[in-house]
Amino acid sequence: QVQLVESGGGLVQPGGSLRLSCAASGSIFSINTMNWYRRAPGKERELVASMSNGGSTNYSDSVKGRFTISRDNAKNTGYLQMNFLKPEDTAVYYCSANVILTTSYARWYWGQGTQVTVSS
Repeated sequence: QVQLVESGGGLVQPGGSLRLSCAASGSIFSINTMNWYRRAPGKERELVASMSNGGSTNYSDSVKGRFTISRDNAKNTGYLQMNFLKPEDTAVYYCSANVILTTSYARWYWGQGTQVTVSS
């Protein structure tokens, strides 16, 4: 059984910063891609940032230059550093990971989400 647990969300003023963490636990061989998504009220889910196990990253245009995705493979943990936050960044943030369970099998897992609210 694999679990992803996000943490680090909260209330922050515009222009502030938050760092989200996504800790994977369980019978993990290794992790391929790790993604961060968000869903704002009344909006569709948005892929915010993605990072391969080789270190390649991709960002949505809405966060490029402000958010940084990173990971610690030894700890099976991913991070999303969010700087210069705007009210429109308010959303529930989810991590997902393509977890390699054996040498021939991998599947996607999702965390439970963490609320980020940007407001003065």
